[in-house]
Amino acid sequence: IATQRAPLRHNAVETFDEYNTGTNTGTRAPWLYWDVVPDSDKLKLDVYMAGGGCSLPGQGKTLMPGEGYEGVVKFVLDVMTSYGLNACPPLLVGVGIGTSIDSASYMSKLALMRPIGSHNTNPKAAQLENDLTAAIDSIGLGPQGLSGTRSVMGVNIENSARHPSVISVAVNVGCWSHRRGTIVIKSDLSYEMVTHKGVEL
Repeated sequence: IATQRAPLRHNAVETFDEYNTGTNTGTRAPWLYWDVVPDSDKLKLDVYMAGGGCSLPGQGKTLMPGEGYEGVVKFVLDVMTSYGLNACPPLLVGVGIGTSIDSASYMSKLALMRPIGSHNTNPKAAQLENDLTAAIDSIGLGPQGLSGTRSVMGVNIENSARHPSVISVAVNVGCWSHRRGTIVIKSDLSYEMVTHKGVEL
């Protein structure tokens, strides 16, 4: 409906067949993740709409354990110096850390769903968020890549326990407009717009 009424730009191209569906839907698109929460009768729906530019920096790598958190920092900074310019800064940078590329990538997307200005509950992770924010700002990308002192709106890190022989890291970013929303629908079909107070369906 939003594609027709807004109108939203048509952004769903069928891979290999190379045609635009014109509906913003297609094979496995939009991509959905879901979790079942025990003993809950609520549906929490997080929606994130990303353009191609902010998807460009998305990368992951599995590091040797000896590379440690210094390796994580180096990887994140390498990604941002190489591709951050093309992603319409200032950016929200999501970093996932875990055992494998797929779990780290998933967590980097979850990190983008956290509000700007929030912090990881682990104090060491929160410190790394602050350190990475300062480091990326020091690159000097600036708004829209035109140089400046602020390149990011923040860095959010999500993490899991990992196998001791590896440390995987993934980066995903949200552009300056960072289009995300959260609604909670209760069992009686009443709802709360968490991110957009006052909006009615």
